[in-house]
Amino acid sequence: MNEFKEPKSFWGGSWTEEKLDAFEKYVNAYLMIMNAQKEKYNGWPTTIYFDGFAGSGEKKLKRNDEQENLFSDYFSERENEVYKGSAERVLSLRNKFDYYYFVDIDEEAINNLQNFLSSKGLLTDNCFFRRCDVNEYLGELSNILNDKKAALVLLDPFGMQINWENINLLENKRVDLWILIPSGVIINRFLDKKGNILFQKKLESYFGLSITEIKDHFYKIEKEKTLFGEQEKLIKVDDSISKIAQLYIIKLKRIFKYVTENPLLLINTKHAPIYHFVFASNNKTALKIASQIIEKKNK
Repeated sequence: MNEFKEPKSFWGGSWTEEKLDAFEKYVNAYLMIMNAQKEKYNGWPTTIYFDGFAGSGEKKLKRNDEQENLFSDYFSERENEVYKGSAERVLSLRNKFDYYYFVDIDEEAINNLQNFLSSKGLLTDNCFFRRCDVNEYLGELSNILNDKKAALVLLDPFGMQINWENINLLENKRVDLWILIPSGVIINRFLDKKGNILFQKKLESYFGLSITEIKDHFYKIEKEKTLFGEQEKLIKVDDSISKIAQLYIIKLKRIFKYVTENPLLLINTKHAPIYHFVFASNNKTALKIASQIIEKKNK
């Protein structure tokens, strides 16, 4: 396999509930603060909710490609469950955004989401559904943001669909970002123990780094004595899954003033770490709220 194909799987289960429960708590606090600002500043700022991987509203496992063996042993049948998704949760809150944007590259999924939310009686005229690559739409979002427009962005992909160059477009914007990092389930598996890194171009676009820089972060050189003299050996660093999240946090700090040092760690039913859920903002109070929510979840 020379080119990485993003898995088209959707997963649910206890770790998904943990993630979305934390996110819902933050959204609720965010809207309370923003509504208070609106009352103080004559209806400003305009609030935008942006869900870049909105899906169908129902997360179900679909096994459908040759890369299944990379991921299947991370999940059990217990994690293939329908759950209350982010779109339903956000639209069900008492406090509201001015605009909602639900984006997904899968046309069937985004149509199903619209129908699903309509069946729940949650749709209003300020809900917009877009079938497109979120990387393209992040640029459009960035272009409309200013001091009087604030966006809460959820980027919740199964895999590595987000390119770093598009995260970079959010620099100096009034954005609060929650992003899911596939640290254990995907990225760590690409970092071979012997340094034979899989899907190098995908890793470069995801981190916005060269493969040399990525190797420097995750590998060290050790010298060992052999029958043929002293030789150098490439060794993968310990706790590489945590270091994957740390590297992404380092990158986010170049764009946002405040980023969670200790993101929400998500584990599967086999107690294996699979994702890190990271928060970033240019608002100190926002970081405090997100960090408190994460801290309670991580205990």
